[in-house]
Amino acid sequence: MINLCKVCLTVTVFSPASMLDEVLTKARMHKSLVFAKFKLGLIYIKEFVFRISNQLLKYIFIRVCLIMVFVSIGKKSQAQQGQVYESLTMPSKLLSQEVKYNIYLPPGYEQGEQDYPVVYLLHGNGDDHTSWSKKGKINSIADRAIKNQEIPPLVIVMPDAGNTYYVNDISGKVPYEDMFIQEFIPFIENEYRIKQEKKFRGIAGLSMGGYGGLLYAIKHPELFNACAALSAAIRSDEEIISLDGAGYERRYVHISGPGLKGTDRLTLYYRQHSILDLTKTIPVTELKKVNYYLDCGDDDHLTQGNASLHIQLTQLGIPHEYRSRNGGHDWNYWRSGIVDGLKFISESYR
Repeated sequence: MINLCKVCLTVTVFSPASMLDEVLTKARMHKSLVFAKFKLGLIYIKEFVFRISNQLLKYIFIRVCLIMVFVSIGKKSQAQQGQVYESLTMPSKLLSQEVKYNIYLPPGYEQGEQDYPVVYLLHGNGDDHTSWSKKGKINSIADRAIKNQEIPPLVIVMPDAGNTYYVNDISGKVPYEDMFIQEFIPFIENEYRIKQEKKFRGIAGLSMGGYGGLLYAIKHPELFNACAALSAAIRSDEEIISLDGAGYERRYVHISGPGLKGTDRLTLYYRQHSILDLTKTIPVTELKKVNYYLDCGDDDHLTQGNASLHIQLTQLGIPHEYRSRNGGHDWNYWRSGIVDGLKFISESYR
């Protein structure tokens, strides 16, 4: 539609009035309501133009009318699509730096005054706040799901976490979790029209972000009503021990400390941040305060950890949803699974 608009605008605004016939021909090829109105507008313009004798007045009239038509089309198009605002920042006193984030505002947000539910959508290790927008196509996925009434209009917030694993690092120098809970959530929910109740607040993520979402939901059940974790970075003790040096440093240096090998990696701080340990030590009554959704591909290297969490939650009698679809640890899997995750979170709004 946008390309046709550009063609039509070029032909009509900068060409003689007789070229309106060509524009009408192009417009007839489109059956949408917007272009039906567009064609009708062109017909009225054409009929009126023939009543004006002065060529300059004709040219001016055509330009003014068509600009109005295209402004109207643009507004209608924007109202039907959500908007992603990229690389916005929040000043953090706890981190002594600005925290970047992307935010998706649903169709109608700019034109209305209502408040919306919110989902905090976390990225994986090696990615950043732009990944769900650029690689995950979350804007078009959310637009389509809202249009199809699979999910209600909602705000999606995508913060940058580097490779922090969303924890307060063991050295005490990067208190990311404290920043997220104490600064970031209040900032976002005061800056945008968001329903500031637990019932309408969800968290989701992939890989490292899936781990982060589970960690926050388990540790802060007073804040989150639902968590959807895709390919969550959950590993057993044996998997942590067997990681090579580079793999360990890239993933667990913030949780266990640098340069550790073997069982030395299983520190007390690690235990306090292990999902499989936390679900054993936190009271079941607390764990039941959050709705959990797990989804990990059958070819994913993290399948064992996710399956272990599913078994553990089942044994504890904690209601949750578990999916193991065909696929691996990649964006094809996450793009195809995020809608069901958002649907699960949205169902908790009722």
